[in-house]
Amino acid sequence: MKNNRFSNATKLTLAALSIAILTACNSTQAVVEQESRQDAAKRIAQENIIVDGHIDVPYRVEKGWEDVTVATASGDFDYPRAVVGGLDAPFMSIYIPASLDNSPASTALAHDLIDSVEAIVGRAPNKFALAYSVADVEENFAKGLISLPMGMENGSPIQGSMDTLKVFYERGIRYITLAHSQSNHISDSSYDLRRQWKGLSPFGKDLVLEMNRLGIMIDISHVSDAAFYQSVEISKAPVIASHSSLRTFTPGFERNMSDDMIKALAKNEGVIMINFGSGFVNPMARTWRDKLGEQRQALIDTFGEDSTEVEDFNTKYAKQNPYPFADLNMVLDHIDYVRDLVGIDYIGIGSDYDGVGDSLPEGLKDVSTYPNLVAGLLERGYSEADIKKILNENVLRVWRKVEEIAAAS
Repeated sequence: MKNNRFSNATKLTLAALSIAILTACNSTQAVVEQESRQDAAKRIAQENIIVDGHIDVPYRVEKGWEDVTVATASGDFDYPRAVVGGLDAPFMSIYIPASLDNSPASTALAHDLIDSVEAIVGRAPNKFALAYSVADVEENFAKGLISLPMGMENGSPIQGSMDTLKVFYERGIRYITLAHSQSNHISDSSYDLRRQWKGLSPFGKDLVLEMNRLGIMIDISHVSDAAFYQSVEISKAPVIASHSSLRTFTPGFERNMSDDMIKALAKNEGVIMINFGSGFVNPMARTWRDKLGEQRQALIDTFGEDSTEVEDFNTKYAKQNPYPFADLNMVLDHIDYVRDLVGIDYIGIGSDYDGVGDSLPEGLKDVSTYPNLVAGLLERGYSEADIKKILNENVLRVWRKVEEIAAAS
């Protein structure tokens, strides 16, 4: 019998050492793969146009001026962070609070906010440029400039006048969110229990066709379900949801879109641009918000709206009940769901940066973080071609189609 070269103890030691080496190698490989994924994500973000359907910079700087052409101490958007994130075409939201509906103040504010976007470009023409068309976005990208197309959030400033609509088109408005948090003269709102029009008003129905004629995208974020279905039925062009997510993850939250609505949107060849806000993607955040509202209203009913109890309530509630932030994976779940339901061609990005306060998900806190989203898509097996569709191609296809229909009118 031949002698064993090693004792059993030595064999066990060598086996353990081999396992340790293999584990270390696998761990190193995982790190390399992770690094390459992050590098790929950064490359994709920088090489391709990133369109974000909804960023509330104009209203932010209206409330408190900040020069977003340089680094800012607050907010979700400024030029340096946009460059890091690869953001190329953020739609500047011309947001009009529903409290101004049916008043000339809504029209005046809309013009003031458009002025502020023009002022941003005027302060830094080597960094930003206005964009009135898909061609402008592409040309600005080639020049290394960040495009600032504009969308109006709440059609209230139109004030029932097609002439006023045309003025806003001429000033650069390229989509209009028909209503906001209350029913207005155009459409019922998903937030408003009063369904005075049972969808679109008679003027709203005419407005949809006039927007088609001019070349303004119809944005169905915020509107009631009935208004959505009427919009896609009437419109000759695809429509967008500039900053919405999925109701299947947030049952009862009509502001998000149902499966049937997404299917109708896809049939219309439109696009849903996923909202990043925790309350839009995380059901626990919705529950948190609902409970806050219920308890606050109970205190108002008991002590009055101007009471100390009500004044301090939000701070105390948040301290006792930490906010359940969403994370990157929850946002990716919404993207996955749309892809699996109707396909990759109907998905975009509508972050709602500077519009959802401090409720943004972990990993997507500001405009520097788009590469995190891209890396997450890569990790989930999305091809680079599919990622390009999400970043820009789907929404630019819609915008281009809207332009073509307007040109033929």
